[in-house]
Amino acid sequence: MSLPPRSPSSGQGTGPGSSKPAGPVSLTCPPPPAALGSELRPAGTATSGDNESLAELQNQTGTKPEQPYKSLLLSMTADEKYNLIAYMCWDNFSHWMMNITRAQLCEWRVISRPYSDLRHCLETFAEKQNYGYPNSIAEECIVQSHRTYFLNCTQEHPVFLDPPENVLLALILAPICLIPFLVTLVVWRSKDGKMQS
Repeated sequence: MSLPPRSPSSGQGTGPGSSKPAGPVSLTCPPPPAALGSELRPAGTATSGDNESLAELQNQTGTKPEQPYKSLLLSMTADEKYNLIAYMCWDNFSHWMMNITRAQLCEWRVISRPYSDLRHCLETFAEKQNYGYPNSIAEECIVQSHRTYFLNCTQEHPVFLDPPENVLLALILAPICLIPFLVTLVVWRSKDGKMQS
């Protein structure tokens, strides 16, 4: 699943004089919080590096971390927004599925929660975006989940298939042809009974 293409804004894109080709949107996530056991320093004394706190980074940049995301979301079309949301739903589902062993992948009691959460996420955000559900993006996510995680799951019960057409035709025509014969037999026997009395 790919992220939506980047929309040209503030000198980026494929316009004349632009050196960057249009491609998938690259979202930069905020840096992870300091690792457990690392040295934490009072605000204002942190040096740039791995131990720098998120609050310190926010004070240095002077902008809220949400601002780039808001401007990005405002410039996206409905398809691009839902594609991004579907990607986040898929990422959450993949995170859940990493904790399930290969032997448990086909057990419904184990996978029902992550699978239901994926469907609920896709459906809820489609409704919030007035996008419509089911849709091609959600269908792609569901099909991809089956291809990735449930491809080797076999059904416990045998699958019953339709018989071949010639057998099916014989099974349908036999009772149809038998009905006129039985009606004729009943009428003939009822006339025979009246003559004897």
